[in-house]
Amino acid sequence: MGKKMHRKLRLLVFMRALTFEIALLFLSQIFLSQMSAAQFVPASPPIGDPADTRFNGVTEDWTSPSLKTSTLSPVPPLTGYINDYPGYTVELLQVQWRFGDPLDLYVMKPKGIKKPPVILYLYGYPAGTDRFKDESFQNAVTKNGVAAVGFVSALTGQRYHDRPMREWFISELQECLATSAHDVQMVLDYLATRDDLDMSRVGMFTQGSGASIGILASAVDPRIKVLDALDPWGDWPVWMATSPFPPEDERAEYVKPEFLKKAAPLEPTEWLPKIQARKFRLQDAIFEPNTPKAAKDKLRAAVPTGATVVIYKTPEEFNAVVRSKTELEWIQQQLRSLPGAYPSTADVRVGSPKN
Repeated sequence: MGKKMHRKLRLLVFMRALTFEIALLFLSQIFLSQMSAAQFVPASPPIGDPADTRFNGVTEDWTSPSLKTSTLSPVPPLTGYINDYPGYTVELLQVQWRFGDPLDLYVMKPKGIKKPPVILYLYGYPAGTDRFKDESFQNAVTKNGVAAVGFVSALTGQRYHDRPMREWFISELQECLATSAHDVQMVLDYLATRDDLDMSRVGMFTQGSGASIGILASAVDPRIKVLDALDPWGDWPVWMATSPFPPEDERAEYVKPEFLKKAAPLEPTEWLPKIQARKFRLQDAIFEPNTPKAAKDKLRAAVPTGATVVIYKTPEEFNAVVRSKTELEWIQQQLRSLPGAYPSTADVRVGSPKN
């Protein structure tokens, strides 16, 4: 198939996925930014300097979400800017622990809280960092005295560079899942070096492929006390064979035994029962098209005992949650219920909207 037709097909798949993603942009007052799909534009100019020897000793095991078999080596973070708003601050940093792959990390903190709990936000491919720059998002995630930290998964947004267009999140699934799960743990390591966050109360809000990564990370890292997963991808043999997301002209590669064998150690349905979060919620919009029904059923069946499962049967039910603007309340309430001196209502910054 010619390159022109190939790109048209991939764009069609992207637009179909984008339809549902646009709805998610409005979820809980925060999804107001545009999505970015790295594989539909040429990779940005190379940023991996061959003369950079800081990561020569780094090794990374893509067969496990755990860091125990990898030797990632963080370097001191670079501060891009710190913006001051009436009720919160936004800090942009660049963190790095492997060659040629710096991460933009957005740290949003409420004012007046000495050491607030923190929620990590990881959205699904192809979502970029635009939402973290949006003031309505920043206000929503900090207004109740909770800090927020946002970043994107591997080969997504600003992290898509130094690659030929044929390599993207799906074609490099094993790498993207493993390295992103490692990134979650490395971000937690970095946050633990700061003295302005309550690392005894860490939550993680995830969506799509980001929810799959959150499941992997929570299964190997008990520091994530609360996990909220919206529409995770999983059940890779079924997902690759029947999901509309992979382009048809590439699907044959993704259902080959060798491809599925590499993805198998990072199967969310296998790691779900091992989640170490004290509180876990699975949200399933069953009308969402990217994950086939059979895969959704298997994911729900793997949810550990005691977890919360929320099913949205229709777009109307989902939109009701959007209109209520209460989506983030669950994870914040669960963090409040954990032991520790969570700030009282009186401590939450003055002038914050109260939903």
